[in-house]
Amino acid sequence: MADRVLISACLLGAKTRYDGAGKINRPLLARLADRCLVPVCPEQLGGLPTPRPPSYFMGGDGAEVLAGRAKLINTHGRDVTENYIRGAEEVLRIARELGATEAYVKSRSPSCGAGHIILNGKPCEGNGVCTALLLQHGFEVHEVD
Repeated sequence: MADRVLISACLLGAKTRYDGAGKINRPLLARLADRCLVPVCPEQLGGLPTPRPPSYFMGGDGAEVLAGRAKLINTHGRDVTENYIRGAEEVLRIARELGATEAYVKSRSPSCGAGHIILNGKPCEGNGVCTALLLQHGFEVHEVD
């Protein structure tokens, strides 16, 4: 069996993004053709619907959310922090169960962003909640546009 690697489901073309769209990345899929891809959407796994209102960090990035010092608020003003944490924990559980240690994630996502997020309404450096949790547990995480 090929090595298992997590991948944001939207990068496979699954319509899991907040706007109900996919974001297929064919060059990435070609590069990973010899790997066993495990699609995940932390936001759906955390109980959020698709489509859903966009969510933004307030007070810090994913690591700060996990530490209880920041939160995620959607554009309707609802605190969805617990959904993001629950989804990240579920992705980690799946990864451990399947023996995956690497992930390819969608850039700028409040769950998956690896190095780039939206904080207080502005693009900045930081990690999404799921990426932060995976990094805390020694995963190799690659951001993909």
